[in-house]
Formats: sequence, C-alpha cells, structure tokens
Amino acid sequence: MIKSVVEIVAKAKAEVPTISPAGLMEVLGQSNVVVIDVRDAQELKATGIVPGAINISRGMLEFKADPTTPMHEKELTRDKMVVLYCASGGRSALSGKVLMDMGYDNVRNLGAIKDWVDAGGETETVE
Repeated sequence: MIKSVVEIVAKAKAEVPTISPAGLMEVLGQSNVVVIDVRDAQELKATGIVPGAINISRGMLEFKADPTTPMHEKELTRDKMVVLYCASGGRSALSGKVLMDMGYDNVRNLGAIKDWVDAGGETETVE
C-alpha cells in the first residue's frame, strides 16, 4: 500500500511519546538526557538551538545513533532520554520512530523549536 508523507509522519507522531517545553525545562542539563536538533545547518542560524542540544541532521541520524559505526555520536546512548525537535515536529517524530526501531527506549518528541521559544525556552546562537 502506498502511503503519503503526511500519513507516515502522522503514524510516527502517534507512536513517539511527546514531551512539553515545560517538561524539557525540568530535565534539561541532566546527564541522563540528550537533546537533538534534527534540522539542517541553515535553519539553526535562523532560530538558534536549545542550550546544550546536539545538532544531528535528519539525514545522518541513523549513522550517528548506531554505536557500531565510526560516525557514532558518543553522547547518543540507549541509556539516556533522547529528546528530539525540528522546525515543525515532523522530522523529529520520524527521527524518534527510527531511534525506537534501533532500540532506543526512552525517546521523546518536543516538536517545533517555535513551541520551545513560545514557552519561554532559551536558545543559543549558532554561527
């Protein structure tokens, strides 16, 4: 059966648990939490990034998440809560689904960077 991207994103959003901006504010900076911005570089420059977040573009996530690859991001481990966000929440939902498929059990979708900022969340400038 052929599925549209809208259907695929909706399914991912339904499967990946969410975290509110307030919920992230409570745990941000804890050693057992890693925040990942899956947007592309030019998007980061326009809006900034959640303090302490790691930028791993959506296209590289699987390679950075797999500890058997030379590209593995050492901060991204299965024993941490992984919080993802993007511009609108679609890419972060897809990313969360992929990580869950890869054995990451504690994954959360923050959704859109705009929601974070609108809730009073700070951002850091990206060069």
